[in-house]
Amino acid sequence: MENRTGQFDLIIKNGVITDMSEAGSAPASLDCSGSLIVPAFVDMHTHLDKGHIWPRTPNPDGQFMSALNNVAIDRERSWSAGDVKARADFSIRCAYHHGTRAIRTHLDSIPPQDAISWQVFAELRDAWRGRVDLQMVSLAMVEDYRGAAGTQLAQRVADHDGVLGLVPLMAPGLGDDLRRFFELAGHHSLDVDMHIDETLDPASRTLEALADAVVETGYAGQVVAGHCCSLASQSAGDLARILDRVAEAKIAIVSLPMCNMYLQDRHAGHTPKRRGVTVVHELVTRGIEVAFASDNTRDPFYAYGDLDMHEVAREAVRIGHLDHSDAAWFNAFNTVPAQIMGIDAPGIAIGAPADFVIFEGRSPSEVLSRPETNRIVVRAGQAVDEPLPDYRELDHLFAG
Repeated sequence: MENRTGQFDLIIKNGVITDMSEAGSAPASLDCSGSLIVPAFVDMHTHLDKGHIWPRTPNPDGQFMSALNNVAIDRERSWSAGDVKARADFSIRCAYHHGTRAIRTHLDSIPPQDAISWQVFAELRDAWRGRVDLQMVSLAMVEDYRGAAGTQLAQRVADHDGVLGLVPLMAPGLGDDLRRFFELAGHHSLDVDMHIDETLDPASRTLEALADAVVETGYAGQVVAGHCCSLASQSAGDLARILDRVAEAKIAIVSLPMCNMYLQDRHAGHTPKRRGVTVVHELVTRGIEVAFASDNTRDPFYAYGDLDMHEVAREAVRIGHLDHSDAAWFNAFNTVPAQIMGIDAPGIAIGAPADFVIFEGRSPSEVLSRPETNRIVVRAGQAVDEPLPDYRELDHLFAG
């Protein structure tokens, strides 16, 4: 069923919405006074393994390459099972407090880190099952999928019911590498999720190469492309051609406005003029599924964030001009990403789990104008009363 609009009473029994009646017609145990209610959030592109390393390994200049280098340094120096688990669990607790019910996280899968992180997140997935559902994606480069190493990584992902991930770059032989990647994904019946064109360079058209590979191979699984920043730098003709091919390939796109605004068009002494955010309006006009997500949190790729999808929504509306639009953008933070991830996406409907967020604001304008720290998160019909975790809990990871 589709989400309801307008004012109504929700009747909840045993954690399920059993009725939606005319406002004021049912006895109220909780009077929301016309508050806006949205389905629980789904954050489908995060990096929980990197989260909260900023205190010990910040980005010295905000540049993309500095982020890559410093994450690699921190990973090699500090990413034990205990370190990764403490930071990731902290992040999941933040997301749960803010109203998120499902998270997809990319995991750096370079040996020997892959053996450590995938086991940690398998344990976290079990521990959080029913509160925050976790999906894991391998984060690796094209060369990591060549030969025996690629076969081993794909098997690890399959053994953990994960998603196969890739960061392809424009280079000779890219088409062959993508076809090999899809052969691995198809052999293991894995969906795929990629970091694509995280640059403002119009010459970076990896998304087009990806769409060509999907169509040519006939790959039937779900394909997701995150970032796609260079689309905003294309000419009108090139953009139309690329988007037509993406629509044909049925690729879903994830926009990550906060991280992309942080990294893209950053130069010392230079005021950024380009937002680095993909062309979400043009995508949905083509019928292409679009979701928004948090991306990185307090690490060298993004110094801020709290895995709060309400914050993502507030920023996305401003950055992407989602207002004054006929598209149902509120769904891009909950039901649409759920559908892309292949999990239930019932929304607010009779028979659906009573998993939603009650805001103080009564309209989109009110809800998007304040941080809404007093929102009520409801899961299985019960208000979540777990507090937001204190940063001091992580201090022991940064001592010395």
